[in-house]
Amino acid sequence: MRVKKQKRHRRAVRFYTACFGFREPFKILCDGTFVHHLLANRITPADTALANTLGAPVKIFTTRCVLAELRSLGDSYSDSLNAARNLIAARCDHEKRKSAVACIMDVIGEKNPDHFFVATQDAELRKKFQEIPGVPVIYGLRNALFLERPSTFQHEFAKTAEEERSHMTDLEYKMLKVKKKRVSTEEARDSSDANEENIFETQDIKSKVKRNKIDTKDKVQFKRKKAKGPNPLSCKKKKSEGNTNAASREGGNVDNNTRSRSRKQFCPRA
Repeated sequence: MRVKKQKRHRRAVRFYTACFGFREPFKILCDGTFVHHLLANRITPADTALANTLGAPVKIFTTRCVLAELRSLGDSYSDSLNAARNLIAARCDHEKRKSAVACIMDVIGEKNPDHFFVATQDAELRKKFQEIPGVPVIYGLRNALFLERPSTFQHEFAKTAEEERSHMTDLEYKMLKVKKKRVSTEEARDSSDANEENIFETQDIKSKVKRNKIDTKDKVQFKRKKAKGPNPLSCKKKKSEGNTNAASREGGNVDNNTRSRSRKQFCPRA
């Protein structure tokens, strides 16, 4: 039974920490009935008993109206009054003194902004807090302390709150539109700057090419010699051996006749 109770308490604490933002050390707001129950059943020290119940360190609070109510009950609650005076006093903004129930309801409010655990033995007060989101309730049974399970209303409120967190509000949607416009304008500026740079680069390249063309025109241009055809003499066919011998013989006879003629001219007969 003790192990099951601890698991149930740990599960409830995880629910409140995850869905409603409770953080360690947990703050516990006690009324006079709970303080009197602790002393009557000898559940001391109270901070260690509550820390074992929640599985985390705690800070115990009470209000001035609770102290005033215990004071009004007489000597039978003097020990409870002395014990409650040692607790941390929570701030209650009302000027006139109220009953302990009304004071605690004012401190908790509609959404429990200070993230208090409420420790009370009042059954009606416990039922009221089940209808307020994010208000865990602790109560005592003999010499044991219990943390109530989250009510169905608190579970439904946590689901709806989680769904609302997943969707954007109107303000967030407007902010997103403004950011998109800024990003688009910056991208357009960057693209225009890049295009201008590219235009200037292309113009520089074209001017350089024109300069190079002008320089090449100014320079002296030499005509390259074209390859001529082959030598026609080198393309003649070779003569046969018979023709060459005849030609050589005829050439020899011609030479002999010319020689004899020349001799006759230069050497006449006597």
